[in-house]
Amino acid sequence: MTNPSNVVSFASQHGVDCRSCHLSSLCLPRGLPLEDIAELNGIAQPLAPVRKREALFLQGMPFTSLFAVRSGSLKQVTTTETDEYLVTTFFLPGELAGLDAIAEGSYPGSAVALETTTVCELPFEQLDALCMRVPELRQRVYRNLSQDVHNERLMLRLLLRRTADVRLACFFVAMSARFRRRGYSPYRFQLAMSRGDIGNYLGLTMETVSRTLARYQQQRLLDIRGRDFHILDLEALTRFAEESGRRGVNG
Repeated sequence: MTNPSNVVSFASQHGVDCRSCHLSSLCLPRGLPLEDIAELNGIAQPLAPVRKREALFLQGMPFTSLFAVRSGSLKQVTTTETDEYLVTTFFLPGELAGLDAIAEGSYPGSAVALETTTVCELPFEQLDALCMRVPELRQRVYRNLSQDVHNERLMLRLLLRRTADVRLACFFVAMSARFRRRGYSPYRFQLAMSRGDIGNYLGLTMETVSRTLARYQQQRLLDIRGRDFHILDLEALTRFAEESGRRGVNG
């Protein structure tokens, strides 16, 4: 559980240029003319690293900025009115954290580092003003918002009485696609989240996740070494993910 003492106090860093960032094809600069990227670079504020288990922002804090993940990964966690602790999403490099805070004006969950993570802060008032002058940038923000809505609906469909096997297959196929978009191998990757975090996100117990992963290994779908994952048969895993298997007693 994250508390205020875990929130990082940031100091801006220098030396990061949106025009030369290796994630520019994934982040907001994608497709923008160089002069517009220069303007975006003028408001982006690279921040000091967020250490593992430290919070980038806390649930309920006033919304002031979006955060572009440069390296590492984050999980967003929400505490419900009944004190239930929910993992609602994961953020990988090139993705924006904080989009779901725009409407209500406060962050609906806490963003916690799964490993040492670096981010660029994008103060929203400045970003919004820049979007008014640069329509292409506004379209990029809209696309990110749309992707978030799409992912949330997919998640709801995934949790609708699906078996643990199908949920885990969907999760790994989605992770494979996200790493492919980042120019990394879609077959071999590291995941910093724990089995418990994955289970919480998918509505499963940690024990169910572990048993399901063990079955995947026996079926030669995955090879797992700690947090290193090697998808051995992506085509079969994708077919598995597309099944409409219903939840059984262990799901």
